[in-house]
Amino acid sequence: MRGLPVILVEKDTLPAAWEEAVIRTWQEGASIKTEYDKPQDPPSRDATMIMVATSPFKEPRIHRAFPGGLEDLEVYRQEVVDGVHDHWIAPEEGKWTYTYHQRLFSYNMEGDFIDQMEYLINKLCERGFSRRAQAITWNPKLDPLTDDPPCLQRVWFRVSDESGRLLLNMNTHWRSRDAFKAAFMNIFALTDLQRHVAEVISQKTGKEVGVGRYVDITDSFHIYGSYYEDFKGFLDIVEKRDFESRVWDSSFAEPFFEEARKKLAAEKGSK
Repeated sequence: MRGLPVILVEKDTLPAAWEEAVIRTWQEGASIKTEYDKPQDPPSRDATMIMVATSPFKEPRIHRAFPGGLEDLEVYRQEVVDGVHDHWIAPEEGKWTYTYHQRLFSYNMEGDFIDQMEYLINKLCERGFSRRAQAITWNPKLDPLTDDPPCLQRVWFRVSDESGRLLLNMNTHWRSRDAFKAAFMNIFALTDLQRHVAEVISQKTGKEVGVGRYVDITDSFHIYGSYYEDFKGFLDIVEKRDFESRVWDSSFAEPFFEEARKKLAAEKGSK
């Protein structure tokens, strides 16, 4: 193949899909520079990645090797699904320029704030098979000029009828993503958004809608040369431990998630 390789990974669970996607990017990705490289950094490994989790809520849901803590994972989930840190958006003060939640639930179009998620949920309640149930994040007026524009570009949903069982399918489209240090937290949070949308549709229609497959499409899925040495530790874990010892069920993580919820509640109360 000429140009950047295209890799397809299909697994049943989130950690299995993420792990294989990262490893195959390391093995098959092109060597290419990035805008963030220092002169001494090796080129990144990079590919266009299509990652499929056929049962995104099947346990185990968490990979132990994702860079970050379990409390961090819950905070990030709430940032995406609930917008707990939308109030941190203040580019005029040198703070955040956006959150995914803000762009999806309150997209600012010249002062007109649009709840794209409300639209797509209502659309799917009327016609679950609609191909128009999408929301975007990119703002062509603002984002090209910032140092940290959104990686997530678009979410797309469609309800399918599987022999009488309704399932909400979700696609996410990303322009760029750090495969090792960001992608797992992304897919964990976005699939929880998928669960949330399915529950709201169920409540509004009175028909049970389950969570279907999750498809994650990234134009540039990359492993930075600047942290190759750290990444080799991940490869060592994969080589030496069996899969069961590389993952956690949600039940293991729940006490850590509860601690994160308490801290967020205290943070909210102190405002």
